[in-house]
Amino acid sequence: MTASEIRQQFLDFFASKGHVIVPSAPIVVKNDPTLMFTNAGMNQFKDYFLGNKVPAATRVADTQKCLRVSGKHNDLEEVGIDTYHHTMFEMLGNWSFGDYFKKEAIAWSWELLTEVYKIPVDRLYVTVFEGDAKENLPKDQEAYDFWKEHIAEDRILLGNKKDNFWEMGDTGPCGPCSEIHVDCRPDNERQAVNGKTLVNNDHPQVIEIWNNVFMQFNRQKDKSLVPLPAKHVDTGMGLERLVRVLQNKTSNYDTDLFMGTIHTVEKLTGNTYKGTDAKNDVAFRVIADHIRAISFTIADGQLPSNTGAGYVIRRILRRAVRYYFSFLEVRKPLLHELVPVLAAQFSHVFPELEQQVDFVKRIVFEEENNFLRTLESGIRRIDEFMKQASGKMIDGQTAFELYDTYGFPYDLTSLIAIENGFDVDKIGFDAALEQQKERSRAATALDTGDWVVLDETPDVVFIGYENLESHTKLLKYRTVNAKGKEQFQLVLSKTPFYAESGGQVGDTGILYFDEEIIHVTDTKKENNLIIHFADKLPAKPQASVKAVVAKEKRQNIARHHSATHLLHAALRQVLGTHVAQKGSLVNAEQLRFDFSHFAKVTDEELAQIEQIVNDKIQANIPVVIKELPKEEALQLGAMALFGEKYGDVVRVVIMDPQYSVELCGGTHVGSTGELGLFKFVSEGAVAAGVRRVEAVTGNQAINFVNVQLQQLKEVKAALKNPKEIVKAAETLVQDKAALEKQVEALELEKVRQLGAELRTEAQQINGINFLGKVVNVSNAEGLKQLSMQLKTEIPDHVLVFAANIGGKASVALSIDEKLVAEKGWEAPKLIKEHVAPLIKGGGGGQKSFATAGGQETDKLDQVVAAIKKIIG
Repeated sequence: MTASEIRQQFLDFFASKGHVIVPSAPIVVKNDPTLMFTNAGMNQFKDYFLGNKVPAATRVADTQKCLRVSGKHNDLEEVGIDTYHHTMFEMLGNWSFGDYFKKEAIAWSWELLTEVYKIPVDRLYVTVFEGDAKENLPKDQEAYDFWKEHIAEDRILLGNKKDNFWEMGDTGPCGPCSEIHVDCRPDNERQAVNGKTLVNNDHPQVIEIWNNVFMQFNRQKDKSLVPLPAKHVDTGMGLERLVRVLQNKTSNYDTDLFMGTIHTVEKLTGNTYKGTDAKNDVAFRVIADHIRAISFTIADGQLPSNTGAGYVIRRILRRAVRYYFSFLEVRKPLLHELVPVLAAQFSHVFPELEQQVDFVKRIVFEEENNFLRTLESGIRRIDEFMKQASGKMIDGQTAFELYDTYGFPYDLTSLIAIENGFDVDKIGFDAALEQQKERSRAATALDTGDWVVLDETPDVVFIGYENLESHTKLLKYRTVNAKGKEQFQLVLSKTPFYAESGGQVGDTGILYFDEEIIHVTDTKKENNLIIHFADKLPAKPQASVKAVVAKEKRQNIARHHSATHLLHAALRQVLGTHVAQKGSLVNAEQLRFDFSHFAKVTDEELAQIEQIVNDKIQANIPVVIKELPKEEALQLGAMALFGEKYGDVVRVVIMDPQYSVELCGGTHVGSTGELGLFKFVSEGAVAAGVRRVEAVTGNQAINFVNVQLQQLKEVKAALKNPKEIVKAAETLVQDKAALEKQVEALELEKVRQLGAELRTEAQQINGINFLGKVVNVSNAEGLKQLSMQLKTEIPDHVLVFAANIGGKASVALSIDEKLVAEKGWEAPKLIKEHVAPLIKGGGGGQKSFATAGGQETDKLDQVVAAIKKIIG
């Protein structure tokens, strides 16, 4: 069977058991502050388990894109080294929300594996929770007894809390779980060693294939366990491992899920994948795995960057580049060539990649290209270190610098070191890495208290589309500490406050608890829960509540949000239909809009786009908002954003059916005329293939125009009110350039004369011609020109010139290349060790010439003396 057939059989099986088949959620998580990425199939159903939302169906099944490379679930360093860990993987899962429980989950697991997939019974083992005395948790006898109906008791193994008690996190729903393991070893090995002794012992051929989690408890902040009001089933089976078993392979990478990519890499590199433990085979596996994680996260809206989730993707991409650079000896971008292969393979199950294949390919190419240049810089840095090193050890701090600045992992630094007869201080590297992790943890530490529940009402009602005030009640509250600051989070039964989502910032306003005023400083979503951030807790939480949104701020936000829809349509009209939204920020002050486009938007194009938007504003088009079934909305031509999770019923915002129809949950104006005016503020690049524009509407646009006009008025006055202001400004610039050339020529002549005067002042010290002087020049270029002039006229020289330039110390040091070779004197090193500390500054340059700048102008004579002392 192919992987596609295996996946479909799973979904068909659970459909036959009354499960609704739902699409995968995006791999990039939004509205959940506890997660960057979807790391388990249950993530999109957390609200059901937490009781925040009532499910539309009590039985569902799906295949979910997952990513595990950060936080608690971090498999990155194992990926490619072994044969069964992955960054991105597919999690096949079936769920029961307060419907069936252990009996049915166990029976159906067994039926699917043994009767549908026909895995031999004598290769299967199951584990159940053995209990935990410290937690006062008994053995899961119920699951044990159900398993006895299907499998021999000697194949039912007891597992500890680590292996057989699943928890969402430090707090939240949890419960015992029952894993199913399969023994893939040859018969002779199975006869020699009983498979039950290898379960959960990291044997590469005795692997967990499916986990049935029975959610029964809620973990509190104080670590206590409280029974959930309803019991749930959450199962997960990795498709990659299942396909490996059913296709009778010893490695996940030998299945048709990965071999298409691996064969393409073979063609592109001329290397061969042998399937052994050779370094190049590890590289093949790393590439085949990592390109999936990179491509699908970008397709779901997460661009590589230097922070947060974007940095995780950049790390994955760079790890793949390092492997093909080091072990396949590829020196040009490779990964981007694999994106179309992957897009075609998954077009029927995850079509979002095929729909954006050119965009994703371009992003990956630019990232690869940039990092290959960084790799070369890092290798030069290692070479320089080894040339200057007094011993044969790369210290831990340098190894960490290579990791942190150039993306070199410890193993790559170690590999280069070994090839050159060096060792690396692993202990020092680990210490520096741990210090960085501690700083990161401290910066993001969040201490969240348990919810104090006043009312168990599951659904929070948002009424903020129609109303900016409501009479409501407090359902629950908690205290949160972040970076030493205490905040309070409140949940209301119905609220007019819009929670930050889709780029639109959260509302602010006031909650009146009887006469007490509580200021709402922000509103956010945590999964489906609308959370109000408050400056304090109410003295009487049970009091009736009047919730009032800051009206003027909301109106300004709505104007900017509606403007993004008009802008998006205009961008596509002028630049092309390849334009797609890649991010946005909508607040009361302005809008920011990121979109896919591979060239700078010209001034002419910006003017055209701005005119189209303003024409639509002047037409005062009604903004029509409808709630429709998703398929009907898409048939209307509604644009859905990649990386967003939409329900069966969606909200459609229409500003002329022939112009702008988008799926959107944000707040909007009643008609486009309310925007008043639209003006661009800036345009620029965000990443390869992604541009960003910033714009303003309404009073913000009028204020922006007024500021520009006032500046123009002041410029005109400064130019003595010419009739043609542009021509006058151009003339001024031309005159300035001509004067600067004259000054430059005079400065060069001054430096030439100074050099002629100084030429005879060189001193012979130990056979070296030394010339050091504090001189009077107007800029640092003068010091450089002086050095360049005299280095050709004075052989075997060491020249040091210093000057006070604009109240700052400036130094130039030139050393004859012959002396660099014979004496080992290098200008940047001497600058760093002997000059920079004196002037409280820094500098650098080439081996024979370097410059420095600093604050201490009264130490310039000491600088000259310090260099003179070195040569004798």
